[in-house]
Amino acid sequence: MSQGQQPVREGEERYAALLNNSNAVRAITSAVEGTLGPKGLDVMLVGSRGEVIITNDGVTILDKMDVTHPAARLLIQVARSQQKQVGDGTTTATVLAGALVQEGVAQIVRGVPASKVVAGMQQGIRMAVEALRRRTRVIEGLDDPLLAKAAYVAGREREDIVRLVMEAASKVGTRKLREPGYLLADAVTAHEKGDNEVYEGILLKQKPLHSHDRPVLKNTKILVLHDALEPETLDEEVLTTEAGFARYMELRDRFSSELHVLADLGVGLVLLERGIHPDAEQFCMDHGIMVVPRVSRSDLLRVSEMTGAVPMRRTALHKERDSLAKLLGNSPYVAYDERLERVRVSSGGQEREPFVTLIVGASTAEVVGESARIAADAASAVQAAVSGGVLPGGGTAELAVSYELEHQREAVKGMEAFGIAAVAAALRKPMAQILLNAGYNPLEKMEEARAAQLAEDSDSMGIDCDTGLVIRYEERGIVDPALVKIHGLEAAGEVAAAVLRIHNVIKMRGYGGQDED
Repeated sequence: MSQGQQPVREGEERYAALLNNSNAVRAITSAVEGTLGPKGLDVMLVGSRGEVIITNDGVTILDKMDVTHPAARLLIQVARSQQKQVGDGTTTATVLAGALVQEGVAQIVRGVPASKVVAGMQQGIRMAVEALRRRTRVIEGLDDPLLAKAAYVAGREREDIVRLVMEAASKVGTRKLREPGYLLADAVTAHEKGDNEVYEGILLKQKPLHSHDRPVLKNTKILVLHDALEPETLDEEVLTTEAGFARYMELRDRFSSELHVLADLGVGLVLLERGIHPDAEQFCMDHGIMVVPRVSRSDLLRVSEMTGAVPMRRTALHKERDSLAKLLGNSPYVAYDERLERVRVSSGGQEREPFVTLIVGASTAEVVGESARIAADAASAVQAAVSGGVLPGGGTAELAVSYELEHQREAVKGMEAFGIAAVAAALRKPMAQILLNAGYNPLEKMEEARAAQLAEDSDSMGIDCDTGLVIRYEERGIVDPALVKIHGLEAAGEVAAAVLRIHNVIKMRGYGGQDED
């Protein structure tokens, strides 16, 4: 073997794991980058049984993909983290992560130590986040025009959905939207038989027992049980004794009296985490009490928060009448919607926390599912914008920040500067991909945009994807929530750093039934 060939082979071996991981990341990125921007197209996902999903929602595509490569799975975590934290911007975050990996690999292969590249990238991302925060436009209120524009962009220009989301936001209010634990996107529900509607209350997915006997309840009390509605049980061995049978009958009588107390207290709706005893079912039917069994714990908690009910166990029914009354919730209107096959529990007119449900309807299951995803994105964008302001969209803010990073890089001593340069280059990827999807030469158009930004001293200058002309994005209402951009960049940086630091990939030994060496 000649000496001239040896360095090449060593280089290949040295970077084998890095290049393999980079290629896997690139494959995942290519699956979603074609959906980016107003001219982005959809992806058809086909299941093993022929089921089909057509969408351009990044997290849906990545979540449904059959992915086995470990580095590719790391990239998918970016989308999941983005979806969990801010609910929007998953595609951009994924594209950014892929670009950071690609730019980082280019620096490492040219001889920059991986540790220096990663340290520089982390520094560059901190600098970029600070720059984005300085450029953020604060949302003054729910009537701020930029807020509706942010919803319009995230809602993929579906005016009907944007109106629905903005109506829901106005009913909830800014204070609720800024609560860390509240997600407006969770209020979105899709239904083939429904029309677009903002309902002030909660829709329960489960059907009630005997729903047609008393379909509407007004100003009714609500009992919430993390349990079944049934009498206390005894062991079979105890029932064989005379004393045990007497105890059984005593428990049955007490349970019957407890049911009568509930009826006297005006309970019209009983929500159960588990089932119901036949005697209790008959009693509720005779007294016009609507019973909804097998309700999820999350829905029970939501109803409790909205109506003031205190979730209880079955033994709480033993309490005195006045004590039990304090544990009941109240709703001005409860009804079974036969068309939607859902129970509506209203929050209207109450002084407690506002609750809304965004009902999204369409003609088919496929269409209604995609409409619900769009509504959830728009709802997340509205909430993120209210909490953290907005920035010019379309990658214009990132473009301006990338050049700012290049200037700051000049003052950085050491090889970490190469990592900062990688971040600056990656920040241009979103705009480049949007322009490419629109049919333009990204290099040419990005130069035009950057020249306009310098001339106007504005990070809002970008390219119109319809005409190819330079426009002011903010005036056209092309804005994104700042939190979406910032969290996406931070999440992308974390995953890119993890991928770039992997020196080797080793398969772990299997466990269970295998002989050890």
